[in-house]
Amino acid sequence: MPIDWFPLWLSLRVAVLSTAISVAAGLWVAYILANRNFRGKEIVDAAVTLPLVLPPTVLGYYLLVLIGRNSLFGKVWEHIVGSPLVFTWKAAVIAAVLHSFPLLVKSARAGLESVDRSYERAARTLGASEWKLFWRVTVPLARRPIFAAAALAFARSLGDFGVTLMVAGNVPGRTQTVAVAIYDAVESGNGATARTLVLIISAIALLILTVANRIVAPAAESRA
Repeated sequence: MPIDWFPLWLSLRVAVLSTAISVAAGLWVAYILANRNFRGKEIVDAAVTLPLVLPPTVLGYYLLVLIGRNSLFGKVWEHIVGSPLVFTWKAAVIAAVLHSFPLLVKSARAGLESVDRSYERAARTLGASEWKLFWRVTVPLARRPIFAAAALAFARSLGDFGVTLMVAGNVPGRTQTVAVAIYDAVESGNGATARTLVLIISAIALLILTVANRIVAPAAESRA
């Protein structure tokens, strides 16, 4: 029986898009948590971390409430686009963001906190705005941990299962990601497909983690 490669390509596309969204939004959250003190900071930090500890079914339920057809967002989306958001590949991207965002924020925050503040103070004395300070000083100095955080977020997005199944479903050729396809193959007794997809996704994850470790290693050696 030939293997359907659609789930793998869909998972890669979902992972790329969710990682891009997580990096764009997560860097700012990580920067604020690393450099600002404000009332409720611990609550914000806990809320960002919460998706890492909640069961996937709980996260999936929250997403269904927020983006389902009966939600305000879901109704506006359907009115503009003409079709529901749930049970589409776009919903799979949102599910992947929910799981990858906390990991990226936690990892990027650690990298941003390791930046030598003297460079930032010097940039401020030279009149740099907070925007330029962030992009021209802080991010370049923390680029290795940020790249590693993005790699981990990509790997996390690639393997999401529970939340994706609840909000995107299991529609072959449309919303079936590789994690869902593996589950489907095991349930249907298609061991060859399951083994092939498991080996491929494991190899990709191993490669990503190896790259992330190599990116972080020089920075750790320089601090030592």
